[in-house]
Amino acid sequence: MDVLIRPSRDSDIPAIAAIYAHAVTHGTASFELDPPSEAEMVRRRAALLEGGYPYLVAEEAGTVLGYAYAGSYRSRPAYRSTVEDSIYIAPTAQRRGLGRTLLEALITECETRDFRLMIAVIGDEESHGSIGVHKSLGFETVGVLKGIGYKHGRWLSTVLMQCPLGRGMTEPPTRPVV
Repeated sequence: MDVLIRPSRDSDIPAIAAIYAHAVTHGTASFELDPPSEAEMVRRRAALLEGGYPYLVAEEAGTVLGYAYAGSYRSRPAYRSTVEDSIYIAPTAQRRGLGRTLLEALITECETRDFRLMIAVIGDEESHGSIGVHKSLGFETVGVLKGIGYKHGRWLSTVLMQCPLGRGMTEPPTRPVV
């Protein structure tokens, strides 16, 4: 079967919420402790789309296997050209290269929207798969925040990576200040 990467739809929310709930409950990619409701996931997605950010899904045979989105790295206007990526894959679809495929599509989508820098905030230094995928696509590690969160009975660090997009920092941003 072929995997289709496409913009998310309202009808994808139940699958997106289930994928994220599993990541929150069992993983360290998110530092949330309780999975948000579908209504909250609808609100979060709407806010990203209204802000002009991409929100993609990976679908195979009508089933959403993963999703990725970019959002504001920080809310202050000077950061308007910088995005933070988020990628989540259903547990049954992991280790198939979907994270890489989604990240490639997300990078392309962000470049078409003239974002200039993508930040990866990777929960847990032990997330070797996520770190490796980001590194393979041109991200470099720029820092580690040691013991910044406590989840699943242990202190977790956060790995910070960054990758220039499109024209990068060669000229001033074109994105309007909002």
